[in-house]
Amino acid sequence: MKHALLILALLAAQPAAAACYADYKAKKNDPLRLHYGVAEVSQDACANTAAARKEVQQDLSRRLSSDGWNLLNVLSIFGDEGLAKRRESAGQYFLRY
Repeated sequence: MKHALLILALLAAQPAAAACYADYKAKKNDPLRLHYGVAEVSQDACANTAAARKEVQQDLSRRLSSDGWNLLNVLSIFGDEGLAKRRESAGQYFLRY
């Protein structure tokens, strides 16, 4: 019983994984529509390596295309610290995809 309590205490003491986000631009044609958005991405993307960035682009492109949007580009990948300042600019596309 003591071991189980110790394990639970250690698990509870570990910090929660920080979230990871990307801001992007997308478009639809006929008529042309553009939007700026913020999306949550995998934790691995926060490494911000070329491979992680490519994975984010592929994942976002797939998510956006389900609603007819085409990803133009990923502007940046960031953590919780950049989320609040992008909320207003993203509007209805804040964490939508």
